[in-house]
Amino acid sequence: MSKAAAAKGGSGPAAPAHPSSTQGVPPHDGVPRHVAIIMDGNGRWAKQRHLPRFAGHKRGVEAVRAIVQACGERGIAYLTLFAFSSENWRRPAEEVALLMQLFQAALASEAEKLHANKVRLKVVGDLERFDAKIRHAILQAENLTAANQALTLTIAANYGGRWDLLQAFNRLLKDGKTEVGEKDLAARLAMSYAPEPDLFIRTGGEQRVSNFLLWQLAYTELYFTETLWPDFDAAALDEAIASYRQRERRFGRTSEQVAQSKRAEVA
Repeated sequence: MSKAAAAKGGSGPAAPAHPSSTQGVPPHDGVPRHVAIIMDGNGRWAKQRHLPRFAGHKRGVEAVRAIVQACGERGIAYLTLFAFSSENWRRPAEEVALLMQLFQAALASEAEKLHANKVRLKVVGDLERFDAKIRHAILQAENLTAANQALTLTIAANYGGRWDLLQAFNRLLKDGKTEVGEKDLAARLAMSYAPEPDLFIRTGGEQRVSNFLLWQLAYTELYFTETLWPDFDAAALDEAIASYRQRERRFGRTSEQVAQSKRAEVA
């Protein structure tokens, strides 16, 4: 397997398992199939309580646990969490080191729980920069949960949307492709196994996508909340889903076409 594949591009360029939002109208209803979240606000949550930033990150892990459970209970099939971006290495070295320790500890402590709840874990990103212990913990957790089908939980770690596109293009070059279609590229993205997100959530009040899933968010509904990630719970998730249900997902069509399509589905 190539280094790019080992870094989470998949073992081979299989055709995408899910339709593209720019090539057709993907299936959608009141429950998003795929929710993607930028978990922002851990440091500010800690600062408000006069605690060290790391306390916010630890509390953020508890919020992850709660949201994974809530998504499973609501029938959401895919949950993707932006845990550590390729730009987060710019943070103070001490904070990065503590985040790496927390990541490794969470992998060790949560893998069995995820497996017991039939959750499949995937970790995507350029994993070569992590030390061998973390890479081994990722491999163990992924292998343990590989056959589970209740929910696919993806952790984006040392991930960036531009990195994802570049590694896909590099794989295309290695495969000898000289003319590329959307399916060729999509099959080589790190998350080719998942449908495009229906709902994107960013906590913490910021309103940008921060180099997250740049290709996949083309027709995703965006939801921004002031709630800091450690305070984001099942009720906050329900508010986001309620907002999602109010959106008219046209995918380039007119409102009249959407209405006609719905009538045809009912008939």
